[in-house]
Amino acid sequence: MMKIKYINLQKQSQKEEKNLIKIFKLVINSGQFVGGKFIEKFEKKICKLTNSKNCISLNSGTDALVLALYAAGVKRGDEVITTPNSFIASTSVIVHLGAKPVFVDVLDDQNIDPDKIEEKITNKTKVIMPVHLTGRVCKMDKIKNIALKYNLKIIEDAAQAIGSKYKGVHAGNFGDFGCFSAHPLKNLNAIGDSGYLIANSLKVSNYIKDLRNHGMSNRNKVKNFGFVSRMDNIQAAILNFRLEGLNTLIKKRRNNFKIYENYLDRKYIYFPLETKDEFNTYHTFVIQVDQRDKLRSFLKQKGIETAIHYPIPIHLQPAAKKLGYKKGDFPVCEKQSKKILTLPINQYLRKKEIIHITNLINNFYK
Repeated sequence: MMKIKYINLQKQSQKEEKNLIKIFKLVINSGQFVGGKFIEKFEKKICKLTNSKNCISLNSGTDALVLALYAAGVKRGDEVITTPNSFIASTSVIVHLGAKPVFVDVLDDQNIDPDKIEEKITNKTKVIMPVHLTGRVCKMDKIKNIALKYNLKIIEDAAQAIGSKYKGVHAGNFGDFGCFSAHPLKNLNAIGDSGYLIANSLKVSNYIKDLRNHGMSNRNKVKNFGFVSRMDNIQAAILNFRLEGLNTLIKKRRNNFKIYENYLDRKYIYFPLETKDEFNTYHTFVIQVDQRDKLRSFLKQKGIETAIHYPIPIHLQPAAKKLGYKKGDFPVCEKQSKKILTLPINQYLRKKEIIHITNLINNFYK
């Protein structure tokens, strides 16, 4: 039986072991563990990759969202428009600041429906937070026009979208902030929690740099009461190394998608195709199918690992009861949550393995 992993971090570690050991020694011998040249190099590399003016390295994508919201002035009683089909962090950061997440339903591609945003705007709305799910950038031209019309900030949850573009513009550059994760499962991944944020305003970027380090401008001067949200030097050094292979990794994932596209029977399996405006990086590859749970069980029996992103929409989570939402409020998202299945698309897959997966799925329905 051909066993296929959903993601293969072990393979990545094995291939990179010699380089990782060199990196560990380099950082340890430098005596720099917090801040310094590795961090500065990483931030410059991200600015170049994303074509942005400022990058702030942080300890997680979640903290990137927290500090972006904080810098945008979001406070208790404000409202932030976002989607209910994201990872829980994009909602929890809003709640922790005392603001209210205002959910908007999604399109067939799982990203926020721009045509449903305007009706949710009130005099309490402060920010629109689109989530670029699966490595596909939202329709940001429409969202940007709405934000300009109502004088709202845009904070892009681009946790899954490093390298992704919409109409030639890199994710994170459409609004005021772009927030990224370097969690081990991301395309650009550290060996622990890490994240970063891009912004074009130097003033705001310097403010966030202060906030991430206890609010200290220097060892003895504190301008603001801050947080501890710094990226470790060991993570920065590893990310600097892995940035060198990011384009190759993205190319492999895009090629893997093409194999799926060519072999999956679209009579039974739905997945959005890439449009001429998009450059998708396929952090995940999500199909939408009937009998999802039976198919997943069948694939598991055949040695194929899969995942679901995400089986319970945020507005239906126990933690969200106080937000006042109910089943049926977001029908597209809720329908998708019963049909979505994430297939392996990692860069270590071989063509014959993907074809094997597609044959199993096609035969399941036929």
